[in-house]
Amino acid sequence: VAEEMSGAVKIAKINVDENPMAGSRYGVRGLPTLMIFKDGKVAATHLGAMSKQAIADWVKQSA
Repeated sequence: VAEEMSGAVKIAKINVDENPMAGSRYGVRGLPTLMIFKDGKVAATHLGAMSKQAIADWVKQSA
């Protein structure tokens, strides 16, 4: 998804086991948790696995 949407969005991955403060800061209660940020704030959150196409569709709808 990152390659397909390159230039339109930035995609990052954070390991909350290695960075527990990030999980606490954003209220991560389960894995995987996907978040979309706009202007530095969480704009959308999804808990649970998604297919590649579902992630791409979700990002496009939320962007």
